[in-house]
Amino acid sequence: MESTAEKLAFDNADSAAIVEAIAAAVAAGEAVLSSRFGATINLDGAEDLAGSGPATVVRVRVAASPFSLPRTLVIKHYPAAAPGDWDPFAHEAVAYQLFTALAEDERRCPELIAQDATKRVIVLEDLGRAATVEDKLLGSDARGAEGALLSWARSLGQLHASTAGREADFDALMRRFGGGDVVSGLASTVELACGELPSVLDEVLGVPTPDPIRVLISRAGARVEAAPYRALSPVDLAPDNNLVTNAGVRFLDFERGCVRNALLDAAYLRMPLASSAGALALPAGMTEAMVASWRAEVTEVWPDLANDSLFGSGMLDGQLVWLVLSTWQLLPELVATHGGVAGPPRTELLPFSSSDAEALAARWARLATDAGQAGVHELADYASELANQLARRFAQRIEVEPYLAFR
Repeated sequence: MESTAEKLAFDNADSAAIVEAIAAAVAAGEAVLSSRFGATINLDGAEDLAGSGPATVVRVRVAASPFSLPRTLVIKHYPAAAPGDWDPFAHEAVAYQLFTALAEDERRCPELIAQDATKRVIVLEDLGRAATVEDKLLGSDARGAEGALLSWARSLGQLHASTAGREADFDALMRRFGGGDVVSGLASTVELACGELPSVLDEVLGVPTPDPIRVLISRAGARVEAAPYRALSPVDLAPDNNLVTNAGVRFLDFERGCVRNALLDAAYLRMPLASSAGALALPAGMTEAMVASWRAEVTEVWPDLANDSLFGSGMLDGQLVWLVLSTWQLLPELVATHGGVAGPPRTELLPFSSSDAEALAARWARLATDAGQAGVHELADYASELANQLARRFAQRIEVEPYLAFR
């Protein structure tokens, strides 16, 4: 049993490590800014922003500079990447560099001020203390939350439209920074999940996957990878990563950013929020309005997405891939939590939450509805059966509570 003295020792050690990490981030920021501008730049007033990823994230004040710099900046300082692993610094640095090369009105993220691959530091424009999309959802202003969601969807569409056709630029920058290939890794994971999930569902839920559904799942994975609607994606679209500013929602986290099928992100809006821990429900019609806002921004660069049949088919593929990935990952953890025989989660693609079983059941039920409306009745029946069995197996309802803003 841990004693009070031992707990205090651990807490003090953690505090000392945080102070040291913040000091290192500030020093790295000063060094890269001084190198870029050719004069000493001093920073002070460091504020720990407690980023969710591996980087130390701090807001600093520009104490002394002979140049006209913003009054405050944000520094992201990364530890060394594990050998052979994907490098979050490289993905973030490349994404910000790509966006900063665009016209100011096309950026949907903070401006990149400076970066250094050796020091593994990025210095960004500070967007201030704006609320995140998650803050709006957990607040008490329903109209404000609706506005934030629509702005988020619109900004996501603008992000995709402005980076469509830039894959070669992204790849060239990634080679320069030595980052890993997240796209190939995701493709391999999708293929593995599509192949393994039917056996997992049969073992855990007693739901067999008919051959036509296996074909649908495999085909959805292949079509998602081959689709021509490719653009830069933050990948981690969780609402706490997006700031609601006067100029619209701005995206902050590109540590897994890559160029991929933009319909995967659009399907995320329809699920909704498929990778968000503790995701709750949105009002009726909200996801349709979000998807419509996204679609309106991208049809100029991808005119064939104005075709309802083609668009609907692509969205069903995206939904099915999201559900295959999340179900394949989460079921072993849910069985381990609720009893039964299952191994550990196979990957760290998505976070967990106490409402995962409920959310999974609700998302399969949503897919059943969407597939039925699209006339894909075999998939609708299969998704409905999975929703019912998930709810029964884990004693959950096939629905989730709405976000606080909508109660």
